This record gives sequence, structure tokens and C-alpha cells, in this order.
Amino acid sequence: MAKTTTRKAAVAAKEAASRRGGAKVGGPREAAAKSLRNPAARETVKLLSGGNPQIAKGYGDAWVQAYIAAMPGWKRGVGRRLDALITRTVPGVRKAVKWNSPLYGGPGEDDGWFVSFHCFTKYVKVAFFRGALLRPVPPGPSKTQDTRYLNIHENDAFDEAQVAAWLKQASKLPGERM
Repeated sequence: MAKTTTRKAAVAAKEAASRRGGAKVGGPREAAAKSLRNPAARETVKLLSGGNPQIAKGYGDAWVQAYIAAMPGWKRGVGRRLDALITRTVPGVRKAVKWNSPLYGGPGEDDGWFVSFHCFTKYVKVAFFRGALLRPVPPGPSKTQDTRYLNIHENDAFDEAQVAAWLKQASKLPGERM
């Protein structure tokens, strides 16, 4: 019963503050949260070590596009190419940004994530979460048993046909839950 009384008191205080024109409970935080719901509303993006954009967690294409737009220099072009290739290769792909990296998953909520990429100082690292099961196996080893990487450097002309083949294979495997 005490919880109900406390909850009612909080609701009443919030309503009273709104009628007075005062700030809502948690006003500055709510304003900040609203600006983060729309990634395009953010004016500046902090670059973390290696030039990786710091983008808030969000689901959908708009968040991934905000991440790509914030990628520095030549890496932005790689991000655009990867995003277009993934979207073209895997119809209905789900997109999100988590842990300052775009993630791509199968169309269903329970499908999990199959690929991601991340900026480092001298390259963009593409992570295939079930890469050890792909044929041929992507070249970059990992500390985890299943994950394999493809590092794309500034002047690399990566083989889009091979990456597309890996993407098709990866999208059919059980995705990583994050």
C-alpha cells in the first residue's frame, strides 16, 4: 500500500508542476533524452580513440546513418559502402547502434545480430559474429571462438562480391544476442 501512495504522490507532484508551468521531475534529463531519440538533432559528435564516433544507443536506419555521417575522413566512404552492401544483400535487415558501433541483424526481433563495424585509427573493422562458420573464413582472427574480422584500410579495395557472400551466409546463421 505504501508503494501505491508514493506513486500517487509522485504523479500528483508532476501534474502540479506542469500546471504551474514549472519544471517536470527530471526535466533536464527528459530534454536530453528527447534529443537523443532523434540522432539528426545532435549537433556535435565526440570522436573516441581511433576516430570512432560516440553515438547513443538507438534502433533503426537513422541511428546508423548518424554514425556513418560522423565517421571521420575516408572511413565515412567505407561506412557508406558497407551499409549499402548490407542493405542490398540482406533484404529486411534490422539496424541499430550499440556500443558506438552499427549492428545489423535479421528481420525478426529474435534473429540476433550477424555483422557490425567499428572505426580504428588506421582501419575499419568489420565483425562477423559467426565468422568461423563462414566459407571461406574471413581473415582476421578473434579472441572469441566464433567471431572473425575483416580489416579495411584506407587504400584497400575490398572484394564486395566476397563480402556479400559472407553477409548472405552470416544472415542465415543464428545471430548474436546483445
